[in-house]
Amino acid sequence: MDPRNNLPSLSEISPSLLSFLSDNFQNRGDLLKAPDLVSELQKQCSDLDHNLNDLNHKLEKSIVSFASHSEQLGSLFNVINLKLNHLQSLEFLSGSSTGGEEDSGRVKHILGEELPALAKEVARVETVRSYAETALKLDTLVGDIEDAVSSTMTRNLRKSPPGTSSEETRLLAIKSLKLTEDILITAAKSRPQWRRLVHAVDHRVDRALAVLRPQAIADHRSLLTSLGWPPTLSNSKSVNIGKSSAVLNPLFTMHGDLKNQYCENFLALCGLQELQSRRKSRQLEGHYHEIAMRHPLWAIEELVNPISLASEHHFKKWVEKPEFIFALVYKITRDFVDSMDELLQPLVDEARLVGYSCREEWISAMVTSLLMYLAKDVFPVYIGQLDADNVNGVPSQAKFSIMHLVDLMISFDKRVQTLVADSGVLNSIRDEESYRRISTMSIFCDRPDWLELWAEIELGDTLRKVRLDMGDERNWKNKVQGALLVSGSESYKSPAIAAATLRHLSAMIDRCRPLPSISLRARFIRLACAPLLREFLDCLLQKCQEAEGLTALAGDDGLIKVANSVNAARYCESVMKDWCDDLFFLEMTLDQGDEAIIGVDEDTSGLGGGIFNEEIGKFEEFRKDWTEKISTVVLRGFDARCREYMKNKKQWQEKEEGWNVSKLFVGALDYLQGKISKLEEGLNEIDFVVAWRSLATGVDHLVFNGVLMSKAKFYNGGVERFGGDLDVLFGVFRAWCLRPEGFFPKVSEGLKLLKMKEDQLKVGTEGIERWLKEKQIRHLGVPEAERIVKNRIFKS
Repeated sequence: MDPRNNLPSLSEISPSLLSFLSDNFQNRGDLLKAPDLVSELQKQCSDLDHNLNDLNHKLEKSIVSFASHSEQLGSLFNVINLKLNHLQSLEFLSGSSTGGEEDSGRVKHILGEELPALAKEVARVETVRSYAETALKLDTLVGDIEDAVSSTMTRNLRKSPPGTSSEETRLLAIKSLKLTEDILITAAKSRPQWRRLVHAVDHRVDRALAVLRPQAIADHRSLLTSLGWPPTLSNSKSVNIGKSSAVLNPLFTMHGDLKNQYCENFLALCGLQELQSRRKSRQLEGHYHEIAMRHPLWAIEELVNPISLASEHHFKKWVEKPEFIFALVYKITRDFVDSMDELLQPLVDEARLVGYSCREEWISAMVTSLLMYLAKDVFPVYIGQLDADNVNGVPSQAKFSIMHLVDLMISFDKRVQTLVADSGVLNSIRDEESYRRISTMSIFCDRPDWLELWAEIELGDTLRKVRLDMGDERNWKNKVQGALLVSGSESYKSPAIAAATLRHLSAMIDRCRPLPSISLRARFIRLACAPLLREFLDCLLQKCQEAEGLTALAGDDGLIKVANSVNAARYCESVMKDWCDDLFFLEMTLDQGDEAIIGVDEDTSGLGGGIFNEEIGKFEEFRKDWTEKISTVVLRGFDARCREYMKNKKQWQEKEEGWNVSKLFVGALDYLQGKISKLEEGLNEIDFVVAWRSLATGVDHLVFNGVLMSKAKFYNGGVERFGGDLDVLFGVFRAWCLRPEGFFPKVSEGLKLLKMKEDQLKVGTEGIERWLKEKQIRHLGVPEAERIVKNRIFKS
């Protein structure tokens, strides 16, 4: 009989068997391998039988264990039923008895001791029952997980085609893992005393995951290789070419079984990561819980790693041309970002990985790969060149290379943030830690010494520019035009050098804005910006000291130079106070983790003056000191011209015809008016008001002590002369205030006493303190008033 007649028809053969026969018998030569194939199939069947026997043995043990627990629980319930029946009979007897003392005591004993004990026993039995059921359920689930892991390992050892049934087995294992985790979460919250059971299950699950995750990742990598990932980087088009000319994306070209296998494997990885996140959240509950909340997406990392390895081949040729490195990374990131939204994001959502955006994860992983290469192979080369140049004493080209590299990082981060924002949904980047993941500037978070080096280079470059501006005399003569940096800045009459310095300072601050950490930005400002302000303040001080040394500020030129420096200090102080109200600087002020930022002088501005508190204080101190010196110098000149006037005590006893004013005093006042007018011309409005008020106070004390407190006797004519002199004095200051008498309280009240009649003064000698109050004399003390009254002579 022909053996072919015993073969089944083609329609009766399953597709899997047809695929198997097609793979193994492609030509007549394969028929010679049939005995070996039969042996292999027999061996696989033997192994499967062995696994089935193991499973039957485990099932038998579980049934025996469950039966044992059931017998124990049954015996316990029998005991409880006996006790309840006994209790019921006792209650019946107590109800039918005549109320004897013996029966009453027995009932009290039962209700007071035996019944609570019985309730505790019932609760204990219930706990045991619940524990047994939970343990049995967990043992079954973990057994299923271990069987699935064992099954996938066996298939891998036999080199079976990946992704056929292994993915289904893995997904079943993940489902069992999630059910196990649900039970453990409930047990950990409601039954904390079961921690040993939880730890035992965790130990077994960890062993299963130690096998399951590497297998899933290995299968994922194999699938990516089958897809043709990573794409050939050399085929990438120009960065300026549109999206249609971008490199071919294997994720969009996959189809059929290969696409199904990839999606299933992607879901498995996401499911494992979601499970791992839940486990970490439970295990770290109350202890660094934020650690478990955010980890990079494993499946996206597997896409980026092979691209990173392939890119390094190109990067090594571009160490001296880092712009090519950034261009290539951005090109790859942009070309594949759409596939993350369209293909992979639905899979992540299906896996219920909350808070994950494939677009952001892809961008973050690409930025991280670039960051690692910069930290490993680019920055060390530039810093090595910088150290070598410093040793040789040659101007360093490496400094310009480092600054160029930082410029590229800042530009790259801006374009990357645009890619994140182009998703069309609300950006999930909110906190500082998340922002670090998409910023190449986060390289300075792990290497603060590189931040210090960058700040030093930035400071040196900016100081070079500022010193060039300082050496140009036109910047000291020209004034700031209009409200360049602050409102109303034209009133400060500041030299242009102040605005130029602040422009350089602002540019340096803008370069540190992309730093992803508030503490890093604050540190950069303290290292680079604060020394620039101190350098400018030292220059202002030097200008003032030169003017003081040459002319002792007696000449108008010296006063104008000092006034210019005071104006520049006032301008810088005002600008920095305005800056400190900006959110960028307020974040640094409110950052409680950085003690160096907290202001010391709370009177400077707002919240202690912010990060520039110390510099604002120094500018304010400089401005006050030199404004006071200006007033002192002018007052000293006025005093020198008034000495003859104050020494002439006889003039207060004489009466002259005509204009009853002292000519010497008028000459001194003419000098005073000229100097104040010069200050009004050169000094800013705010400090000018301080200066002339200080002069008024000084003149008031000078004239009061030199004239009224001297031993000069005042006759009627002298009182008229002194009144005329004060009218001229008040007239000088009337140009800057409506009521100048108020700024000369001592001489005004002294003249008021001199003008009183003799009977008024005699009355005033009795109870002089109350009398002074009645006459509204508040700025003179009793001894001063008595001395003035004593020197008043009422003779014609």
